[in-house]
Amino acid sequence: MRGFPVARSSRRCLDQKSRAIFIQEKERIRCGRLADRTTPVSRCSFLHLSCMLLIISDSQQTGFVHIHRLITGMSIEIPEGLTELLQSFTVEVLRNQPRDLLEFALQYFTQLKEKETKEASFGNDQNSAPRPGKAVNFIDEAMQIDSENGEEEEDDDDEEFIAPVINRFIRRASVCAEAFNPDEDEEDKEPLVTYPKTDEQRQRLQEACRDILLFKNLDPEEMSQVLDAMFEKFCTEGEHIIDQDDDGDNFYVIESGTFNIFVKADGADKLVGCYDNRGSFGELALMYNTPRAATIIATSPGALWCLDRLTFRRIIVKNNAKKRRLYEAFIETLPLLTSLELSERMKVVDVISSKAFSDSQQIIAQGDLADCFYIVESGQVRITMKRSRTKKDQEEEEVDIATCSRGQYFGELALVTNKPRAASAYAVGSVKCLVMDVKAFERLLGPCMDIMKRNIANYEEQLVTLFGSSTEIEQQSA
Repeated sequence: MRGFPVARSSRRCLDQKSRAIFIQEKERIRCGRLADRTTPVSRCSFLHLSCMLLIISDSQQTGFVHIHRLITGMSIEIPEGLTELLQSFTVEVLRNQPRDLLEFALQYFTQLKEKETKEASFGNDQNSAPRPGKAVNFIDEAMQIDSENGEEEEDDDDEEFIAPVINRFIRRASVCAEAFNPDEDEEDKEPLVTYPKTDEQRQRLQEACRDILLFKNLDPEEMSQVLDAMFEKFCTEGEHIIDQDDDGDNFYVIESGTFNIFVKADGADKLVGCYDNRGSFGELALMYNTPRAATIIATSPGALWCLDRLTFRRIIVKNNAKKRRLYEAFIETLPLLTSLELSERMKVVDVISSKAFSDSQQIIAQGDLADCFYIVESGQVRITMKRSRTKKDQEEEEVDIATCSRGQYFGELALVTNKPRAASAYAVGSVKCLVMDVKAFERLLGPCMDIMKRNIANYEEQLVTLFGSSTEIEQQSA
């Protein structure tokens, strides 16, 4: 970098002045300002000292003009962390007064790099340990605290704990998953393989998968398909089921046998827990291809049920795609939502859930709070209303007023009013309904009355009957 010409006399005067200022700053620090590390030191002082060091050490015109530009405020982008790095190095130089500055700098930055690498390695080891699960017996000596001294030991641990420094230059382990387009997958082209199981085995598998997040939202039909797709694997004592850092593609449920869990720590495998004839592991492999977080070794002959990622994703993704198309078709047929735009209908599909009802089960009750409305997906629903036989008769009987079948809806006035339910609904046989929560609907699209106003002419007579007058409609909309 070439600088502007500067007179030697002017530079000499400025160098002498800079040396004097630097000596004053140096003496001030030696007098004890930095002796106490808790004493705050201004950032400007550090920057000033750094600039003075550079000015004094560089007798060339180019270096002086470069520093001069920095001091005069020319807009130059400073790399992140450079200021703090120069600050700490300058302080150490002033404290130690090394004879060989280059040798001191080499040792200083080498130690700094080694410390950063060690702390980053410690942070990664902490993050790689598996989390405790329901069926895992974890080995942790630190958790065995004596009841009398437990509180004191916890306090000591808190005092000695040093938070690991996260190295932002170390990249995280990558994850990936195979692309799957449910619209291009033909059912007859590659049928799902079914592996036979006894009722007892299916029950155990269902119990093992019940608390796993990936399986919680599966309906009975999807869960049955997943259980059918699981295949059995037998293992011998000492066999490695999975190895840490290997690619994962299978999820395992333990049928029988014992297994130890090992995690690498300081280059050696450390035993952190064990499975005893129950439990599951490797569920992340059902979502994407990520390195295994631990090593699982069989300590006795046993059996496992396995599910591969492609089969799981094919079942779930295809079923979800079918459901979404079905929900979209239902939404398009609803007169209440005909005024919605395409993007809004897509949002409505996201808040719809499915719920199953058994024969004669009450779906909604007359007089209850209206917080959602229903669309019949399959089966029939009987709508009833309580009425008195005579004016003097205080006893009420339920009278059938309507029957809803596939594609029809009920309870839709929950979108318009907060008044109690005007009728009851009962399932006729097995019924499956789509449920739309009003609060979720309004979070996505705003108040329901604002949306209904777009098509208010179609419902004015119904709303007047419900509220009693157009004035009350306006009050309800406000």
